Amino acid sequence: MPSFRVSLGPALLAGALAVAPAAADDVHDQHQHARPEKLGTVSFPTSCAPAVQARFVRAVALLHSFWYEEAEKAFGEVAAADPSCAIAQWGVAMSLYHPIWSPPTAAELKRGQDAVAKARAAAAKTERERDYVAAIEAFFKDADTVDHRPRAVAYERAMERLAERYPDDREASIFYALVLVGTASPADKTYANQKKAGAILNRVLPAQPDHPGVAHYLIHSFDYPELAELALPAARSYSKIAESSPHALHMPSHIFVRLGLWDDAIRSNVDSAAAARAHCDKTHPGATSFDELHAVDYLTYAYLQEGRDADALRMVERVRQVDKLDNAQFAAAYALAAVPARYALERGRWAEAASLEVAPASFPWASFPYAEAITHFARAIGAARSGDITRARQAVERLAALRQAAIDAKIGYWPEQIEIQRRAAAGWLARAEGRNDEALDLLKQAADLEATTDKHPVTPGAVLPARELRADLLMDLGRPAEALAEYEASLKVAPKRRYALAGAARAADAAGQGEKAKALKASLKAGS
Repeated sequence: MPSFRVSLGPALLAGALAVAPAAADDVHDQHQHARPEKLGTVSFPTSCAPAVQARFVRAVALLHSFWYEEAEKAFGEVAAADPSCAIAQWGVAMSLYHPIWSPPTAAELKRGQDAVAKARAAAAKTERERDYVAAIEAFFKDADTVDHRPRAVAYERAMERLAERYPDDREASIFYALVLVGTASPADKTYANQKKAGAILNRVLPAQPDHPGVAHYLIHSFDYPELAELALPAARSYSKIAESSPHALHMPSHIFVRLGLWDDAIRSNVDSAAAARAHCDKTHPGATSFDELHAVDYLTYAYLQEGRDADALRMVERVRQVDKLDNAQFAAAYALAAVPARYALERGRWAEAASLEVAPASFPWASFPYAEAITHFARAIGAARSGDITRARQAVERLAALRQAAIDAKIGYWPEQIEIQRRAAAGWLARAEGRNDEALDLLKQAADLEATTDKHPVTPGAVLPARELRADLLMDLGRPAEALAEYEASLKVAPKRRYALAGAARAADAAGQGEKAKALKASLKAGS
């Protein structure tokens, strides 16, 4: 039975509880040794029965590490044990809104609305708890008639008011920081929301250095090329703060990948995949964890950057074994498509890329057009570069259809990403058909459009960046100096990428820049 220690930090009610190491039978490390449960230190006083306080705080800790399924269960157990604990139903609703991930499904929205209604009916005993319930209600209210983004912004504003009203309530500030990152515009290269969130979290950090949400959300706040160095301390600490969470073990790799720290990224994701697999074996026997697949995608990417093709192939084989999932959600969809596509494209195996299939057939791909698009992007590039013009044209047409499907489904962000892929693929199709000026123009459009946005947290990086594809085309056309500039521009965004380093070295050689070519080859060798 979990045990907790009392924290006498700034409390708004009589007591504040903090999650401490507790006995647990889950196995979360790659050596399969049982460890005490460790989820970090959280303080969230409530008016609920003393007997459920410890379980409530544990549920909040789960929430901060995006262990949403377990958090929903834990909050539900608190509500069952103390039906008057209205804030427990707030927790259930919070478990069903994932600000950094994809929007809730219709079923999740319904469960969230039901939880809010139950919280209202339970009549929270304190104004603070009623304000928390009202804040999450702002997101779930009118979900049948109002699109996702306006409701997310309404929740952001409600959390801003909550944080201002209760300046000593650090949980309010921490959750506000998260939603700021979640509502940030991908096109805002000033990173205004993210910097604001980081400032909030850094103010909380000295008082709560072991808080899982502080470390976690700092990583998300600074998961951008220009900001990544700022999150390195959080990346080094988060996996230790909440080492029982598969997601906490994985999250540091977001920053390690940004900085080209491949060995660190590999260690993070080996640990995360093992923890996710162990937990899934207990909770969903026979299924594959989406958390494991997410880690496997990051592993594939990191292995390829070190030239460890055999290890990357093991990840492809792992993905091909997937038959049943614990949760057929967006991270699983992305990884299932991205892993084999990366393996073929980053190694320049064009015929292999052209032959990729959307798999497994049993997966609900229609719900994730942006994930299916990855396979058709790889097919288009591979086919165009291996002389199969008919297949390339079909894949480009499918990309256009998938973009429209994403628009029709009112999916944010991803239609533009599919359009980047479509233009890049159309550019290489034009090259295959001898329309070189059009090819250059299409690939410039793709690269320029890609530069106006940033990668989604679900991915370690573009399956093959448009700017690198344009550099390849320039090399193909005998323009190595221009190609070199494009490869180097890509390396500024994604340091130490093997494909870009190798391309830049070839371009420098061809452009007569021997010293630069030598330095690039040394960097390439050092990364192996």
